[in-house]
Amino acid sequence: MSIVVQKYGGTSVADVVRIMNVARRIVATAEQGNQVCAVVSARGDTTDELLELAREISPNPPEREMDMLLSTGERISCALLAMAIDRLGGQAVSFTGSQAGIITDTVHTKARILDIRAFRVQEALDTGHIVLVAGFQGVSTDKAVTTLGRGGSDTTAVALAHALGAEVCEIYTDVDGVYTANPSVVARACKIDRISYDEMLEMAAAGAQVLALRSVEYARKYDIPIHVRSSFSDSEGTWVREDDETMELEQPIIRAVTYSTDDAKVTVRGVPDKPGVAAQVFSALADAHVNVDMIIQNVSEQGRSDISCVIAAEDGPAADRALRDIVAQLGASGYDADERVAKISVVGAGMRANPWVAAKMFSTLADLGINIDMISTSPIKISCVIEEARVEEAVRTLHTAFELDDQCVYAETPEGGAAAKPRAPAKKAAPAKKTGAAKKGAPAKSGSAAKKAAPAEKRSS
Repeated sequence: MSIVVQKYGGTSVADVVRIMNVARRIVATAEQGNQVCAVVSARGDTTDELLELAREISPNPPEREMDMLLSTGERISCALLAMAIDRLGGQAVSFTGSQAGIITDTVHTKARILDIRAFRVQEALDTGHIVLVAGFQGVSTDKAVTTLGRGGSDTTAVALAHALGAEVCEIYTDVDGVYTANPSVVARACKIDRISYDEMLEMAAAGAQVLALRSVEYARKYDIPIHVRSSFSDSEGTWVREDDETMELEQPIIRAVTYSTDDAKVTVRGVPDKPGVAAQVFSALADAHVNVDMIIQNVSEQGRSDISCVIAAEDGPAADRALRDIVAQLGASGYDADERVAKISVVGAGMRANPWVAAKMFSTLADLGINIDMISTSPIKISCVIEEARVEEAVRTLHTAFELDDQCVYAETPEGGAAAKPRAPAKKAAPAKKTGAAKKGAPAKSGSAAKKAAPAEKRSS
């Protein structure tokens, strides 16, 4: 009997009708002779509502208590789904993250999984139960409730798939796979049938929200195939797995164009140009658990220079506290944050052997009159920081410039529009859903890196 691990996002369990639909899908999977472990996210906008409620109480709530509060959303979903399965005649048992044996470090709101002790989950499966696990949460080594940060339910599902020895982890969401761009921005975006771990990692890091970055990291480390599917249809989705010869033969030069608008460009001005200064700046940010992307240090003038980096908008308050102290220690001129920026990226393993990709990307942006503030590269990704107001135009133009439009066959719909279908196998594309871009952050503030994180944080969608 095989073990199937499934994950259902917040939109999949947003109301009673959808909860019942998910329950039927899970029961049907079990009736096919599988042992089923399903990881569930908080319903719909539950997390946003809890965040708003917390900030009405306190503008800067303690992180430990935020974990206690936010972890309740997934528990509600699990209990309701267990009731739905029971109504359909199935046997289900729901577990919190701690009951499922998810052990994390002691960092609140961004905990990392250290170990999975899934003994209770396995015992319940062996006795014929369908097991429901609250995603996005665990218990720390000092026995406190912790949450895993954005996309935490994806990470929970992949980690459990590894611990239970499942052959695949199915991620059910409101879209039917991974697309070459955000379909709500690019009308001719096309669903990708298969993609490598490396490409998916770069896409997740560059703003694609279909899968959380850490879940893909975990899947690549333990070679766990991920199948991204729609919870509203039975169609084949996108397979994320290790490269094979077939994938290499079909590999386009550029696989996708992604973007993110919930980042901020932070600049520390007038730092002394001497060894060890950069280490002090980024050590302070690391101690505050602020992830840093894209770093630039300008040419020194009169023994001083500026250091710029990109951080997530939600990390603004933590960065503000860290930089306020380090600026004083270094005797720097000050620091500021600009949220009116966006990060746009082209991703594809095929660019390893094609040196013209960077030139084409930069010339395309130049033809649009778009200035580039920062650039970072990897063997399969090029990212640029540009002004936020131009990002959607840039995405559409780059999608066409790199011939991603041509990967789909278009047919006229009865309503007169264009419907995209993959060339092989031919399948109807999903309706325009927001899958390729991060959500917009809070308005920019000048003179400080302090920014209120956007309340709309669908971490596990």
